[in-house]
Amino acid sequence: MRYKSCDFSDLKGKIIRKIKVKKNKNKVFFITDTKKYKMFHEQDCCEDVYIEDVCGCLDDLINSEILHAEEEYSEGHDDEESSTYSFYKLRTKKGSVTIRWYGSSNGYYSESAGLYYKKIK
Repeated sequence: MRYKSCDFSDLKGKIIRKIKVKKNKNKVFFITDTKKYKMFHEQDCCEDVYIEDVCGCLDDLINSEILHAEEEYSEGHDDEESSTYSFYKLRTKKGSVTIRWYGSSNGYYSESAGLYYKKIK
């Protein structure tokens, strides 16, 4: 089964059982009882998008209902390059986590991550 696009806010109300961050910092997986979510950016030429920082403890998201899930953006431009900081914020009763992605390009490409899901059999 292929991944389907969804809004980051779809994580609200879910209980995450497992989180994996890929070593090259370009993918995050959130696994619930019924779905596997993948947060990533499909790279194109003339762009670079990656996880720059995770603020908070990812373990605070495990086995606790996601009470808040939102995304915010901060964009910058200079003469030759466009850049975007994307902040993906999650909160449970145990704590909060912000995953900060950084993207840069020639201004023609998207510079943020997307969230996709597939059902678990």
